[in-house]
Amino acid sequence: MVLIVIDGLDASGKSTQGFRLSGRLKENWKTVLLRIHPSGDNFFGLKAHQFLYSSGKSAHFASAVFYMLDVIRSVLIYSWQKYDYTIFVRYLMGTAYLPSPFDKIAYHFFTLTVPTSKFMFFLDVQPEEAARRIRQTRSKFEMFESMEQLEKIRRKALALASAEKWRIIDAGNPVGEVENEIFEAL
Repeated sequence: MVLIVIDGLDASGKSTQGFRLSGRLKENWKTVLLRIHPSGDNFFGLKAHQFLYSSGKSAHFASAVFYMLDVIRSVLIYSWQKYDYTIFVRYLMGTAYLPSPFDKIAYHFFTLTVPTSKFMFFLDVQPEEAARRIRQTRSKFEMFESMEQLEKIRRKALALASAEKWRIIDAGNPVGEVENEIFEAL
């Protein structure tokens, strides 16, 4: 089984690339599991979604905790199943949403406790572009989707990705170019 991680800011195209890569691999007769976090098929993912649309420090903390529990649940349930490829969308970089210094502590804790891969892609997009995409596609906004939050989270996530074994991809490029860059890296 090959683990592929696709992570990045809100509206960087993570889910789009996850679906495209899954489809492309299936066209080549590969078995693929695609998990997008927070997921909508379990208590932890649903609670994470709920708190993302709330406000305040307690909602911020709760969304992060339920998100992390959702990811751990996915690892425990799905990582041992027999697929050629397992694609996790939004995996380790959810820790960048935590306040400092907890973001770094949680990130390093998770890299020691959950599987990592040589195929970890961080889709980098400028906060202005992310905000534009969010305004175009959503009628309701999450607590982390303001320009200030996008800038702050991008800075923290890029610091984590640059210090580790992530491949940083410019997600401001056309969708097909991003897809090809991911596929060619495999």
